[in-house]
Amino acid sequence: MKFADRLQSLQSNVFADMDQAKARARAAGREIIDLSLGSSDLPTPGHILEAIAHSLQDPTTHGYLLFHGTRAFREAAAQWYTQKFGIAVDPETEVLQLIGSQEGTAHLPLAILNPGDFALLQDPGYPSHAGGVYLAGGQVYPMPLHDVNGFLPVFEDIPAVVLQQARMMVLSYPHNPTTASASLDFFKQAVAFCQKHDLVLVHDFPYVDLFFGDTAPPSVLQADPQKSVSIEFFTMSKSYNMGGFRVGYAIGNAALIKALRQVKAVVDFNQYRGILNGAIAALTGPQNTVHAAVETFRQRRDAFVSALHTIGWNVPTPDATMYVWAKLPDRWSQDSIGFCTQLVEATGVAASPGAGFGKSGEGYVRFALVHTPEMLETAVNRMAGWLF
Repeated sequence: MKFADRLQSLQSNVFADMDQAKARARAAGREIIDLSLGSSDLPTPGHILEAIAHSLQDPTTHGYLLFHGTRAFREAAAQWYTQKFGIAVDPETEVLQLIGSQEGTAHLPLAILNPGDFALLQDPGYPSHAGGVYLAGGQVYPMPLHDVNGFLPVFEDIPAVVLQQARMMVLSYPHNPTTASASLDFFKQAVAFCQKHDLVLVHDFPYVDLFFGDTAPPSVLQADPQKSVSIEFFTMSKSYNMGGFRVGYAIGNAALIKALRQVKAVVDFNQYRGILNGAIAALTGPQNTVHAAVETFRQRRDAFVSALHTIGWNVPTPDATMYVWAKLPDRWSQDSIGFCTQLVEATGVAASPGAGFGKSGEGYVRFALVHTPEMLETAVNRMAGWLF
């Protein structure tokens, strides 16, 4: 039996590799404290679940859901965006509902890239961004992110020969895995660069609400209010703890939305209408649960970082996201996969190796703050006995 060559680019996955290591640790009798996956452990708010439950009793929600049936959700998303960022959005032509934002970021390259075209991706970056490029037959040009530059790419370092073949740039701030944020001025530079080089600017924005300072992260469309080259992806997973319901959406340039819709139309219908009714309730209902979730992650961040500092691991305190991006001790600086594999097998604490997010992630490890402060402190205590 023969398979497509494109599968060769999809062989390795950081989450799948760590899943095997966790399985070995469980088989050896270890109790796992899993800090490797950014899947929120917080419950979905009650008013969202009530909207979904009510829909179950309505037989008109039980059939296929085509694009025009998502109008109410698209209107809610457009209204939410305009209230938050002050930019008008047409729900008919500039919004597209998705089965999770990852569906959109993975499918968009199919609408933009021809075989051999380059996509400019962050390194380190979220693995699915590269997966979509490879499925489209494209090439990845990794833009290195280093702490000396605030984990921002240096556009001037991209070779001219790459730019001649490049068709898209993917950014994501607040950033997974580094937790870095970007300013509106940076996004204006990115928009100008993409306009100059005829690139589509893709911004993956799952952590729009998950920040701990006084200044909210900007939307890329604030730097491109005419939506000349930009498209932005949102998810209900982080702000509303709806990861398992798989609801996301794209907002941006009408031609890009139309192209992504064309790809989506031959791949799927949409999810159950009742789930979208829950998402509408989330976007239009009280936002106090979002603020409560942010405060929960702030407390977890503070407890975990403080505990690490206590044992001598002086990691920076993140300003956003649900992660801690930690530089590894010197003896592990070139083997993050080995560190994470041995860590879970020796202590039961699971983390994600930085190398799994790209070459420039080597020397780091990502911890997800998906347990209570007490459990996070227990994880640090376990690591201390093994590390030092």
